[in-house]
Amino acid sequence: MNLDTILKHVEKPSRYIGNEYNSVHKNPADMNIRFGFCFADVYEIGMSHLGMKILYHLLNSADDIYCERFFTPWVDMEEQMRAHNIPLFSLETKTPAKEFDFLGFTLQYEMSYTNILNMLDLGGIPLYAKDRTEEDPIICAGGPCAYNPEPLADFVDFFMLGEGEELMMEVMDVYRFFKKNGGTKEDFLKEAVKLEGVYVPAFYDVSYNEDGTIQSFTKNYDDAPDRIKKRIIRDFDKCFAPDNIIVPFMEIVHDRIMLEVFRGCIRGCRFCQAGMIYRPVRERSPETLLDLAQRLINNTGYEEISLSSLSTSDYTRLKELTDGLLDMTEDKKIGLSLPSLRLDNFSMELMQKVQKVRKSGLTFAPEAGTQRLRDVINKNITEEDLHNAAQMAFSGGYGTIKLYFMIGLPTETDEDILGISHLADEVVSIYKHTDKEIRNKNLRVTVSVSSFVPKPFTPFQWVGQNTQETLFRKQMLLKEAIRNRYVSYNWHESTLSVLEGVFARGDRRLSKVLVEAHRLGAKFDSWHEFFHMDTWMEAFKNTDVDPDFYNIRERSYEEILPWDHIDVGVTKKFLINESEKAKRGETTGNCREKCSGCGVIPAFGGDFCG
Repeated sequence: MNLDTILKHVEKPSRYIGNEYNSVHKNPADMNIRFGFCFADVYEIGMSHLGMKILYHLLNSADDIYCERFFTPWVDMEEQMRAHNIPLFSLETKTPAKEFDFLGFTLQYEMSYTNILNMLDLGGIPLYAKDRTEEDPIICAGGPCAYNPEPLADFVDFFMLGEGEELMMEVMDVYRFFKKNGGTKEDFLKEAVKLEGVYVPAFYDVSYNEDGTIQSFTKNYDDAPDRIKKRIIRDFDKCFAPDNIIVPFMEIVHDRIMLEVFRGCIRGCRFCQAGMIYRPVRERSPETLLDLAQRLINNTGYEEISLSSLSTSDYTRLKELTDGLLDMTEDKKIGLSLPSLRLDNFSMELMQKVQKVRKSGLTFAPEAGTQRLRDVINKNITEEDLHNAAQMAFSGGYGTIKLYFMIGLPTETDEDILGISHLADEVVSIYKHTDKEIRNKNLRVTVSVSSFVPKPFTPFQWVGQNTQETLFRKQMLLKEAIRNRYVSYNWHESTLSVLEGVFARGDRRLSKVLVEAHRLGAKFDSWHEFFHMDTWMEAFKNTDVDPDFYNIRERSYEEILPWDHIDVGVTKKFLINESEKAKRGETTGNCREKCSGCGVIPAFGGDFCG
């Protein structure tokens, strides 16, 4: 492979050269297992993903395992690779993907699925699991989208559900045994499926009713579990966390240290899949985090630390942690950022800490424009909360505020849409009433709106999604309503959200749609310049699949859902109860106020949610 020749013809060649600071280098000839960690997007997005950093260094901590990285080549690089017959290769040793024991994909977003097929195709690996031989790598996958694995079930040999720090190494132990003692891939899968959290789609059969709904989901291998239970790390203080993460040559999306302070969420936002599937809440102690932060600073030279979690300001020992971090970083001019702040516990003290080294904008997420709709989605914040947070921000010298909303939420009316414009105007009014001597000279309020997509394991998993036409009408209604010159308005492509809705709640019959879309050239669907809805509609037509069946159709509570064989700990009874409360506009308090009986504590034991 002559990389030097083709890299002259592509933008950002540093995406493909490897050898970054803290990347791992081993002698492949000395390795027993070679694992390819695959991220189905470009380098700068994949290298920003915390899960990849964790599992890369975890696997490489084993003496006989070499984990190397694969990213989706940008279109200019793919063109060069295909023209010169260069297969998909690893960054570390430039080894073709086909030569690895495992290729493991992290499933972060449904719109990356065609990139997965494209990467397999570039690697010369058959797309369908049934067509692969003993010589081909074993294909596995994990991540949030794996909680509905069915759209990819025909391509993936096994899925790992839940947190992978323990499960990944257990799977490697099973493979190590079979590699030493002999056996086929099927022999390995029959043993691996006995591990809690492993799902092997080939060991289950699906039948359908005449109306297209699922009739039954049955296992065809006796030792496979009836339901696959996700894995969790019980003691988060003892969970593996790398202290020598890779420092890229190029700028990446999240180019900083990420400290994961806790997993799970005490809130019960009814639209939020992450808030349900990552339960229960488990915190790291400030002592553990401060020690890890110091080592990461020493080993990387990064100038910013971001506290990572679903709702960082809910961390019970946040003051202790932020005080310790400031003692460690302020003199070194290392910035501290908290990307996920709730309006109802935003404080002047916290704001002052965040801006001690450098000041950036603030992002708040009211999610909906009226209190009625915020109660429906169980956001549990008020307009007064937004008022107080904006007032504090402007009094503290901030001039840039981003407000994040969703449209297309269940029970939404035009009044709810127009309420978004009203809230933006209120924020501007608060700025104008702030003392001129202390407020920032420049004001910029950004209203960013995405389209709601119903997701599995949420109280809204049964609702019908808004059509593309309805979403577009709502986007334009809001655009017309926002007339304030201080307010800018951004919205996401509604067609993309509609397609995301298809695969979020899809089943195995969508595999043929993915293959056809791939054949028609679909790739990088989450990138505006490459997404073509016409291509997808042609794929649906050619495969005789109706996308409306998956996204805009409302389900009954009795229907068998494609992910009903997956157990995340949160019970269907709880989700149905929350769904009914949403219809009545009733809220549920957070887990620290009162246990709502979601089922996680009985499922995993222990008192996690205090």
